[in-house]
Amino acid sequence: MNFAISQRLGAELIGTGFLLATVVGSGIMAERLADGNVAIALLGNTIPTGAILVVLITMLGPVSGAHFNPAVTLAFLIRREIDAAHALSYVACQIIGGILGVWAAHLMFAESLFQLSETVRTGPDQWFAEFVATFGLVFVILMTLRFKDGAVPMAVGLYITAAYWFTASTSFANPAVTIARGLSDTFAGIQPGGVPLFVAAQLVGAVAATFYCRWQLTETVTGQASELKRSQSG
Repeated sequence: MNFAISQRLGAELIGTGFLLATVVGSGIMAERLADGNVAIALLGNTIPTGAILVVLITMLGPVSGAHFNPAVTLAFLIRREIDAAHALSYVACQIIGGILGVWAAHLMFAESLFQLSETVRTGPDQWFAEFVATFGLVFVILMTLRFKDGAVPMAVGLYITAAYWFTASTSFANPAVTIARGLSDTFAGIQPGGVPLFVAAQLVGAVAATFYCRWQLTETVTGQASELKRSQSG
């Protein structure tokens, strides 16, 4: 199906909005119900995030590609699967959608609409965790697209569910998410001063994963072709 650019941008905006409403809303709900148990609160934040990603990518993937993430859009720009003008439009809609999603969560939970987070998330361990988280996310997307594209929604949802727990930063892995979470002084927040280096680490991770996958997939295709040639000659 061929969708107009306005439809694709609409999908990126509303998809990122629902993603952030889920991340922030489930964080608020989890913290309120966990009675001070941070592990339970994190679990209550993790499961809805992974679940909504499966739903959103399944639903909106055929429309826009379901990036919902400037780092993912950057990867497809490097691969020349989206042009620069459309990539910039995608990123703008992702950021706007993310902020709207945060505000929607605040309204649903009777929180102040406009907030700035006071949660400090910074330091080399956190930045490296964001590099790893975003490298892994782009790696999962590109490799799964190559070998089993119908499994991308589930693969991404499961990866983020896991990465919430195996990364020190709880796997933001998304510049639009990071910016929006800076505007929420709730369980999922990040102090705005910590946002730039999180975003930088995420973008570096996305670029590294894109070039790694280019190498990995080139080697795989070449190897298969060589094997086929040998079998035919034999």
